[in-house]
Amino acid sequence: MMGGGLDGARRIMSGEQLKPRNLRATLRRFGYYFSRHWQGGVAALILVFLSTWAQVTSPDLIGQAVDCYLLPNNDACWYTDANVATMSKADKITGLGGLSVLLLGLFVVASVMQGAAFFAMRWSGNHALRHIRQDLFNKIHRLSLNYYSKHEVGNIMSRLTNDTDTINQALSFALMSVISGTLLIIWIGIKMLRANVPYALVSLSVVPVMFVATAYFSNQARKAFRKSRQEMGSVNADLQQSIAGAREVQAFNRENATIEQFKRVNAANRDANIRAATFTSALNPMLEALGYVAVAIVVVVGGFSVLRNEPLLGTSVISVGTIIMFLQYVQRFNQPVQQIAVLWTNIQSAIAGGERIFELLDEPIEIEDKPNAQPIPTITGKVEFRNVRAEYEKGQPVLKGVNFTVEPGQMVAIVGPTGAGKTTIINLLPRFYDVTDGAVLIDGHDVRNVTMASIRQQIGIVLQDTFLFSESVMENIRYGRLNATDEEVIAAAKMVEADSFIERLPQGYQTVLGERGSGLSQGQRQLIAIARVALMNPHILILDEATSSVDTRTERLIQRAFENLLAGRTSFVIAHRLSTIRNADVVLMIKDGEIIERGTHRELLEHRGAYYELYMSQFRQEETEEPTPSIAQP
Repeated sequence: MMGGGLDGARRIMSGEQLKPRNLRATLRRFGYYFSRHWQGGVAALILVFLSTWAQVTSPDLIGQAVDCYLLPNNDACWYTDANVATMSKADKITGLGGLSVLLLGLFVVASVMQGAAFFAMRWSGNHALRHIRQDLFNKIHRLSLNYYSKHEVGNIMSRLTNDTDTINQALSFALMSVISGTLLIIWIGIKMLRANVPYALVSLSVVPVMFVATAYFSNQARKAFRKSRQEMGSVNADLQQSIAGAREVQAFNRENATIEQFKRVNAANRDANIRAATFTSALNPMLEALGYVAVAIVVVVGGFSVLRNEPLLGTSVISVGTIIMFLQYVQRFNQPVQQIAVLWTNIQSAIAGGERIFELLDEPIEIEDKPNAQPIPTITGKVEFRNVRAEYEKGQPVLKGVNFTVEPGQMVAIVGPTGAGKTTIINLLPRFYDVTDGAVLIDGHDVRNVTMASIRQQIGIVLQDTFLFSESVMENIRYGRLNATDEEVIAAAKMVEADSFIERLPQGYQTVLGERGSGLSQGQRQLIAIARVALMNPHILILDEATSSVDTRTERLIQRAFENLLAGRTSFVIAHRLSTIRNADVVLMIKDGEIIERGTHRELLEHRGAYYELYMSQFRQEETEEPTPSIAQP
């Protein structure tokens, strides 16, 4: 009963949906959303460029402070044209003070611009995320009901919430830091090579090892994060089903079993996160150790050159200021390498979340309007099924060549055993599903050739399992026609005799209902749903066992409401109550996806076939023990 989340976890553990993803395609899709708000991205890049320039210039000035003023060396000093060897102490202090002010200014400018760059990127990123969420929300409302029958709601919600939050975290800090760090690495590398090629090559000798380690650990972390995001979807799916089915869990005394099941799903999520954390945790210490090795190389090689007063690999003798400058460069070089390696794992997690999001966005829409579809004119109510075949799973037909015609204003009762195809017939009318073969026509129009909105706004549906929103009673009824006035809502409630119990609620029509209408009886929820349809004023009415879950008194209220609601409308009724079937213009007896009998209630009884047997086994006792008021024939 509650196994959806565990099934999802099993599919993940078995390897389903873990096929290799196209990283470039995912990044390209992100780029599309960012391009819609390119101004923030361009501003961020300009600010990052200026901030990085300030950062890479400061080591040069620190080196000049040493070579020009602390340990004067005319050969290495380019900051001033003065002869530093003969410069007075006062001039050195003045020059050093000016250089310090310039350095301070560069640090301030770098910090301000870096902060502004982060703001600009977050501005652009949040706008892009808004569009991603909106596209996701639009997509999930365009997917067919068949998609939801195969995918857990909690997993879908995880993509809309957890995965987008992961992307938001990456955009808030990680992406900008990676861009800034990458630019800093490239710029520092160029400046080191321009300053002293041999010394730069020796100083950067550990960089290839850093990149190999980063590439390996990042690749492993990306796989781990992808699985982690999928496992989180399974946790959400299991949690959503457990909460939604809390009554069933308690009724069947399944609390302990459900808790154990959630433990297994939660443990799988824990293991996936630990695996991801293992790679992210191991990378940073390794890069830090390599950074210390690089610093040691700079000090040892440069120190020997200075102490021995010998050129390094054929170049001029290295100055102390150059060694200090290279130490600054190496430290600044190693910091973004380590930072990128750590933050890149966050970006990997965001990419894994993006893959799941784009996977949902790329889900094919099974049912949609044709490019040239036109709205259907006002419906009179004639319905034709022409050799209709339908299947949910390929090769497993649910309807097998169904043919019938319903004239405007007629009531059609559909009866048959469970799984015969009754609900499938009414699902084809508003195009919740499409036929596999044949055609469904309303007023001579194939429903596939007209817009779905124009059909659905003229068809009212009352289901056995009523769904009410966590809104006021007024807004739940108004859902049938959003532009209806309060007076029209109240009139619809009075029409179906729901007004009396609504007025007794704490705030009347303004009473806010709990989730799915909790706090109301099944009959009261059903009456509100019927009032919603009455407000809609449809031309075709579908009742899917609309009175099977209510008590006799409530059913009588609903039956009286139906007398007005059904008048002049074509109606399809799936019912297990004789009172509805007995007065139908046509009764269709369905078995194994085929109409095996059709006619009025009396005609089918006289025929003494399958309908007669169903009547004798199911309806005869109802008629004898507790007859209910009949519905007036439209």
